[in-house]
Amino acid sequence: MEYVKEYTVKPEHIDVQNIMDGLYYPFYMEYCRHDFIKDILGFSLEEEAQKGINMVLSQYTIQFVRSLKRDDTFTVTCQLMADGSGKPQIHFEQKIMLNNKVVTKAVFTGTCVPATGGRPFLPDAIKEKLKDAPILNA
Repeated sequence: MEYVKEYTVKPEHIDVQNIMDGLYYPFYMEYCRHDFIKDILGFSLEEEAQKGINMVLSQYTIQFVRSLKRDDTFTVTCQLMADGSGKPQIHFEQKIMLNNKVVTKAVFTGTCVPATGGRPFLPDAIKEKLKDAPILNA
């Protein structure tokens, strides 16, 4: 299932070349991913942190294809991907799209860790959601 949110480039995100600074592409992906985690996975980052469970990123790869410009309205997608290695991690395949063309694509990998320290794990509710997810082809 692909989750989609719409955003508009903020003027303060434009650099001296009149394009969006590369720093902000992952931020828009993060906004979408956090909404996906809450709306689709049913995992509230804030509530779980208060219970001592932190969802954290362990890595990401990003590819820039095109640039966004001031006032562009674009969509960000997020799709859940399972890990084929059996590690306790979750993958989010994401794209930024403008006029049905890929602007940026990325894969963000995360896991959960106890706030007090300890081994990475995935809560049972997330493991259940991963059962139907496609496996990331890494």
